[in-house]
Amino acid sequence: MGQLLAIAPIAVPVLFWAGYHYHKDRHLPEPTGHLVLTFLLGMLAAGISAGLYEALGIIGLRHDAGYLAETNPWALLAYAVLVIGPIEEIAKLLPFLIVVLRFKELDEPMDGIIYASFIGLGYATVENWQYLEFMDTFEAIARGFASPVIHMLFASIWGHWITQAHISGRAITITVIVSTAVAALLHGIYDFIVILNPRFALPVAAMMIVAIWLWRLKVLRSLHREASQDR
Repeated sequence: MGQLLAIAPIAVPVLFWAGYHYHKDRHLPEPTGHLVLTFLLGMLAAGISAGLYEALGIIGLRHDAGYLAETNPWALLAYAVLVIGPIEEIAKLLPFLIVVLRFKELDEPMDGIIYASFIGLGYATVENWQYLEFMDTFEAIARGFASPVIHMLFASIWGHWITQAHISGRAITITVIVSTAVAALLHGIYDFIVILNPRFALPVAAMMIVAIWLWRLKVLRSLHREASQDR
């Protein structure tokens, strides 16, 4: 029982958001097996991310973000925007490009957001597990709810744009580059704000996340309405 309570801050938000997205795609739901696979790919993406960070350490380009926050905020900004954001978004993007785009069920724009979100959920699960032993109960609960939202939102940006291009039959190269760059930039700015001064920067970071969430919600509602009219 104690172990179940310990992992609850990780498991409960993941189950909630998985159910939320499955409900959002109820008009033409994706195969459950594909969603589970995509979640596992998100966990794999966390491993890819860790490998990329390790590679930076080998060549001397990995830094302690907390130390940069205390000593050189401008270096932290550069590190967050040029390293943290790109590494984590590219790590999540790779399985989407290699596996998800091959799903024949990827046949409507909403699907890109759904699959990208499940990749984000898998990534956040591993990330939260790694931090669990270093946090108290309140911190674990807060991170357990925040991390999945953050990773889902940023992944939704490239997931939406790439899927639209893919379904329309357009070449996706430019879309991949631009959408990933936007997601990575926003991700990096968010991390910079939170790492630099978690207490006082939290309202600013929250406003940023709410703005992206409102954009995503508007897109989902529009796609949901279109899907309903096509049935």
